[in-house]
Amino acid sequence: MRFGWIVLLLLSFPVLEAIGIFWMAEHIGAWVLPCLLAAAVAGVALIRFERIAWGPRLLSSMRAGVPPLAALFASGRMLIAGGLLVFPGFISDAIALVLLLVPGTWRRPVAMRPPANDDDVSPWRGDAGSVGRTLDGDYRHVPDERLRDR
Repeated sequence: MRFGWIVLLLLSFPVLEAIGIFWMAEHIGAWVLPCLLAAAVAGVALIRFERIAWGPRLLSSMRAGVPPLAALFASGRMLIAGGLLVFPGFISDAIALVLLLVPGTWRRPVAMRPPANDDDVSPWRGDAGSVGRTLDGDYRHVPDERLRDR
């Protein structure tokens, strides 16, 4: 019986959206259509942007040592918000704006910053501070016969 309420809510959502559109048309008149078209264009643009940006965002969070799940949730929120903006209606647009305003949606992961001192620099990790540094060491050739004896 619990799932009956969910089904009823999902089936009544388009009806509530239509009622919301008619109610807004009474208040703002002919501006309803440009508002809905602008929201749909913004939703499509948001989906296209997120389709391109989720990979670099995930890679950046993994390189920074931040758990990638936060980046995936932020991308998912933005995709859902874009879909809700494309869906015609003011209720779905309000829900999309709430999803976009959730803290952490637009925050970038912690970027790799140069180390505080030269002791923290590892030339093997490719840190920003290691560019142009030279490793000093001695080279010695070991003949193959000595390697075969082992």
